[in-house]
Amino acid sequence: MFKEVLDCKNASKNESYVAETLPYPSVHIVFERGNSIVYGVHQKKFSITLSGSGSVFGIKFKPGGFYPFYFNTITKLTNKRIPFNSLFNLTDDIKMEASICRTKDDKTKIEIFESWIQNKSLKKDSKIEELNYIINGIKTNSSILSVDQIVKVYSIQLRSLQRLFREYVGVSPKWVIQQFRMQEIAERLEKDKSIHLADFANEFGFFDQAHFNRVFKKMIGLSPEKYLESLN
Repeated sequence: MFKEVLDCKNASKNESYVAETLPYPSVHIVFERGNSIVYGVHQKKFSITLSGSGSVFGIKFKPGGFYPFYFNTITKLTNKRIPFNSLFNLTDDIKMEASICRTKDDKTKIEIFESWIQNKSLKKDSKIEELNYIINGIKTNSSILSVDQIVKVYSIQLRSLQRLFREYVGVSPKWVIQQFRMQEIAERLEKDKSIHLADFANEFGFFDQAHFNRVFKKMIGLSPEKYLESLN
């Protein structure tokens, strides 16, 4: 149901820490004493400054994995941050959140969260498995550049695909394709800074260099040139 535990950061009283993550088609829960938050999919680079004394502990759900908890279209959470206790306010929910926030050991925190999920007795949803099969395919197959390709490769109707992503992920399949391709490009630039940006524009089917630059900046948070500068 959930994919992994995010890094936990402890800050001293005199330190501040800027945490940044690139967009991913997942819902997160970030536990912090007095400020636990449910984060929908954010379509831009996410940044937050942590300061003072304390820690945060995050859970990253698989794409669609939060749907059984929410019972509503996940687009209602897109680009939003919702206080945990406004979505989860039963006694067991409150006890779980409090236990995680006062526990220091990460392994114990994971056990507390897993126990909470098991007590929910959630029904298995085959659409989540289907969705992750498609998303994993998009992520690993760099030749997938359009929604039409997904429709053909996975033998799914366009409207069904769009509805599946809207209800379970909160973003469109086109957005997911672009995000994975831009992250792939960023990783390749990190390994080989001599690659010409124009080559990426051609390889990934952009109209021109300007179109590529706009999408890259939208997804990564920096223009390709600024991103290259940041690597030096």
